[in-house]
Amino acid sequence: MDFGHILYQISVWIVPALAAITLHEAAHGFVAWKLGDDTAKRQGRVTFNPFKHIDPMGTIIIPGILLLVKAPFLFGYAKPVPVNFGRLNNPRRDMVWVALAGPGMNFLLAFLFALGFHLLAFMPVGAMAWFAENFKNGIILNVVLGVFNLLPLPPLDGGRVAVGILPDRLALPLARLERYGFFILIGVIFLLPMITRQLGMEVDLLNWLFTGPISYVVNLIANLAGLG
Repeated sequence: MDFGHILYQISVWIVPALAAITLHEAAHGFVAWKLGDDTAKRQGRVTFNPFKHIDPMGTIIIPGILLLVKAPFLFGYAKPVPVNFGRLNNPRRDMVWVALAGPGMNFLLAFLFALGFHLLAFMPVGAMAWFAENFKNGIILNVVLGVFNLLPLPPLDGGRVAVGILPDRLALPLARLERYGFFILIGVIFLLPMITRQLGMEVDLLNWLFTGPISYVVNLIANLAGLG
């Protein structure tokens, strides 16, 4: 096992990962605070301190294992920010803004990482490749988190947005799925491709996300940042 390679991979992923996860959660708490619910603020979750948001399993163990086995993707999560939607000024409407704050922060971070490529010319030659890897990983990871979280299934942010904007006859049944949401996601992401492959076809949500929306957003951000 090449420990030097592993340490290098950790070094080019840790800053983008901590920035993406920490600021995603802090953005939820900040917007909730400004819209009437100070629960996250009182619990110290409206902060740039990553240790306030780290979940040992989702932020350290799972991403670490994926890096060790050289998985083709990196996945992780932080402790969810507590939000009391009933304390928001307008719970139905403001729930949408609180939910959108996390992915919105990820897309902003991806844009800032893309702008970082313009700074490479001013950096020492020996450090350029390392910084370029950080910037590239920052773009990819933030876009993946932003797009994935916008899937319209509770408890993902997109599910909360859908519940907030759909009429009650559609929003209420969707909201009831929240307790089963992650099990549904696991089934759709991992089991559905295997089952449909055995049936002679393939339905692969991850592949569609990467070749469709994620690829489109990455290219859009790169163009906006002047990277061509």
